Amino acid sequence: MDNVKIVEALKESGMRVTKQRMIVADVIADNDGASCKDICCIVRHKDSSIGVATVYRMIKALEDIGVIERIDMIKLR
Repeated sequence: MDNVKIVEALKESGMRVTKQRMIVADVIADNDGASCKDICCIVRHKDSSIGVATVYRMIKALEDIGVIERIDMIKLR
């Protein structure tokens, strides 16, 4: 998925496309399959003013509108 599709989906769902959301969208698009924690770390490295809660809310919003799908990982021993 590329960030253009993510931005289009945000607009279609009525969400504003802010600078912070663009950064999160870019990171998600460039890091397919990354964990939420990894996405947070990359976003915070790009812009330290973006909080962890903002990233998680964006991920949840993208899940809710069907743009991304969360995969729960279970660690087997």
